[in-house]
Amino acid sequence: MLKVENLVVRYGMIEAIKGISFEVNDGEIVTLIGANGAGKTTTMHAISGLLKPVSGSILLDGTDLTKIPSHQIVTMGLAQVPEGRRVFAQETVEENLILGAYFRKDKDKIQADMENVFELFPRLKERRLQAAGTLSGGEQQMLAMGRALMADPKIMLLDEPSMGLSPLLVSEIFSIIEEINKKGTTVLLVEQNAKRALAIANHAYVLETGRITLEGTGEELARDERVQKAYLGG
Repeated sequence: MLKVENLVVRYGMIEAIKGISFEVNDGEIVTLIGANGAGKTTTMHAISGLLKPVSGSILLDGTDLTKIPSHQIVTMGLAQVPEGRRVFAQETVEENLILGAYFRKDKDKIQADMENVFELFPRLKERRLQAAGTLSGGEQQMLAMGRALMADPKIMLLDEPSMGLSPLLVSEIFSIIEEINKKGTTVLLVEQNAKRALAIANHAYVLETGRITLEGTGEELARDERVQKAYLGG
């Protein structure tokens, strides 16, 4: 489904991503783990078109996304849940969700998808007319995920969904990610909480200073001594 090949991204003279390659197969949860500054968010922004790479290709179902404007990438079935949630604070929960479906024309399906989002996130239904900026951090994360689902994506990019959340909410968010995946959405997950990410991932990659240094199944990397020492407190 998604294939990244020899991707290079620079900020000015600084090479943030140094020729990485990885893929996400249809129906999988794939995670990129790594420390702050490893290049995880930069990789996500390149995939969703917010950053233009210097070289390499990003293929979604065979189409190279590096040649397509970011607003058109959404219409191709890729949606990103950004780091820090980035909800529209002044708009209501419902208005945020409607904005997620901005490019869609199938009104009946949009309404059905909104009900599905409310089923997945009952707290959002209770707060549907509340301004998004008044929600708790966990509720805003749920709203950001719901808004992405309203784009009806084939693949969802999640950037640090557990950041700043209590352990109880972290567990809830990861359960919801699994549920979203079971319902048919492929997931690419960037996460500092390596233990949680590896526990739900079909495949995983370790990103260190712009390079992929390890890869394997989530289970294999969770057992790897180098990963345990660097990311799992082992």
